[in-house]
Amino acid sequence: MKTRLFTIALAFVSMTISAQITVTDTDLVNVGDVVYTVYDNNPSSLIAIGNSGTGQVWDFSSLQALSVDTEFYISPIGTQYEASYPNANLALNTNGTISYFDVSSSGVYAHGINDTVFNAPALFLPLSLTYGLSTTDGPIIVLEDEITGPFLGVALPSVTVAALTNNIANRADTALIQVTNTSEFSVSASGTITTPLGTYDVLRLKEEKEISSVLNIYCSDTLTQMGMWFNNIPFSSIPMLAGFSNEEQEVTYRWITNDTTVSYLVAAVVVDSFDIVKETSYQTIPIANSISHLSLSDINVYPIPTTYNLTVETENNELIILNLVDVNGKLIVSKQFNTSINLDLSQIEKGIYYLNLNTDEGKLTKKIVIE
Repeated sequence: MKTRLFTIALAFVSMTISAQITVTDTDLVNVGDVVYTVYDNNPSSLIAIGNSGTGQVWDFSSLQALSVDTEFYISPIGTQYEASYPNANLALNTNGTISYFDVSSSGVYAHGINDTVFNAPALFLPLSLTYGLSTTDGPIIVLEDEITGPFLGVALPSVTVAALTNNIANRADTALIQVTNTSEFSVSASGTITTPLGTYDVLRLKEEKEISSVLNIYCSDTLTQMGMWFNNIPFSSIPMLAGFSNEEQEVTYRWITNDTTVSYLVAAVVVDSFDIVKETSYQTIPIANSISHLSLSDINVYPIPTTYNLTVETENNELIILNLVDVNGKLIVSKQFNTSINLDLSQIEKGIYYLNLNTDEGKLTKKIVIE
């Protein structure tokens, strides 16, 4: 009897151990991958971060698709800001905004966004991810920027400068901003999560990010031309920044998998100080003919089905980012054009594809059949 009980106990221990997963850099996205992320900013009260520990179960199946972003993972080489990111080996293009990363076995580090290069790389994802992991990144100064020119005059009009300086000055000449981040990462839960996409084994990664911002402004008087620095300006004293604080905290939970059928990030939530879920996102599949502010009447795509060529025309003379992906989200063709473009599809295998078009006005995804 004791032997049998011991065998049963050992079986349960083995099940617990086998249920634990490890996520490494080989489980992440690669150049050419396309991920579709859905956002639900009004989640059901049933969506919760859950408890700590192993064997947890999260049911996110009630999440709704209020908006969708198409994320294209591309090589930094050949991008507009390539020269500014010599140490980046992966870039993410989302609606024309390009983020630059360095991915290695020790973690994923963010180097900047478009032409805003971080002063020091910021840890985005520690690796390898295992249950019980705990690590801290920072404090590091990620941004030191000097702001001058017309924008500064708009953000700090003379009436605002007068109020900030007790009428000593009425013009802002230069602003210096310094942003320091400190992030604490912890994996305190593991188990399975169910989203509208499916059910997956996951690790729950928590990130507590402290963001400290220092704003110094050099102000002068237009009559006397005398000026001086005014330091540690509170954001709340500037109308354009009234909704922000110099000291902020962001708490994000991410559910991460090593399942090869999906991308590594299955779902994520942003919570308030009481761990109440405020914003959610989750991975989905391509949504055919989804439209956001972009009318089908504005863009003509023909012929469908097609054999060798596909023409895309628009009535508006605006920049359009075109990406053709297969049913698995793999990027096949990526182009940019203004009025019209003709795609040579003669070297592409027959099947079903999705044509993603992005402009400043919105986005359109259309199903394409190549016969």
